Amino acid sequence: MMPVRRSALLDRLVADRTRTSQHEILVELRRAILDGGVPPGTPIPPAEVADLFGVSPIPIREALKTLVAEGLVTHRRNGAYTIALLTAQELREMYIVRETLESASLTAAVYNATDADRATAVLANQRLEQAISDGDGAAYHRGSRQFHAALTAPSRMHRLLHMLEAAWNVTEPVQSMVHVSPADRAELHSDHRAMLEAFLAGDVAGLLAVAEHHAGRLNAVIATLPRDTGLLA
Repeated sequence: MMPVRRSALLDRLVADRTRTSQHEILVELRRAILDGGVPPGTPIPPAEVADLFGVSPIPIREALKTLVAEGLVTHRRNGAYTIALLTAQELREMYIVRETLESASLTAAVYNATDADRATAVLANQRLEQAISDGDGAAYHRGSRQFHAALTAPSRMHRLLHMLEAAWNVTEPVQSMVHVSPADRAELHSDHRAMLEAFLAGDVAGLLAVAEHHAGRLNAVIATLPRDTGLLA
């Protein structure tokens, strides 16, 4: 009989046994999944997670139900939980959702942006520049999300931004930007620079045009992600 492998998720969880409410457990499970250190398809054993936190399986299962509703976890008929594994088509669809919501927020973001918002966008771009310089795919992946958030957050369209965050979360376990080539990351970042310039200049039409071009380039890059890594179903 083959030994049962320990779930990689367990090694990523930080269990504080003084903070074991269902909400706190949910937040930690979500953090571990979104950090990208646990690949899609990884099993989530409720009993072992419960032991780690020193609680009964009940709050674990309730937290997992929430993550299922968010699209981050899959619950199979046999009762097993796994980190959601998207098909290539589902990944493309979620990128379209992200792009649509982002585009809808950008006009208001430009008009509402404060000096502090513009400074945040500049800083996010500097972090991306550093990731490109270092050849650090993981840092670029994190930085790309932070950059896009810096451009959309000034819209103050809170319900839309909540939907955008949820859509982005669904794609996060794939860690797309980690797995594309350095050349593709550099080309995508050339779009980021142009988006930042338009944002700082208050050029709504220019920003929307570059964002649309960026979305097309991003979709083309995502279509080249390797299919033999287990990241996609």
